Amino acid sequence: MTDYARGGEVGKKWIQGANIEKGALHRELGVAQGDKIPEKKLEKAAHSDNPKLAKRARLAETLKSFHH
Repeated sequence: MTDYARGGEVGKKWIQGANIEKGALHRELGVAQGDKIPEKKLEKAAHSDNPKLAKRARLAETLKSFHH
């Protein structure tokens, strides 16, 4: 499967192939596992200097839009 960063297209089921470590964003932000991450904390994390934290936060923002 290719993606936009490599000049290709994103497959229909791209999320199944994503390498996601469950709970990692909660641990990094110090939010309990069952609690929601506050919007401001998520926004701040998306602009973090830590590239892995920023990527996880941006993915969380993207996935949040899937839950109407």
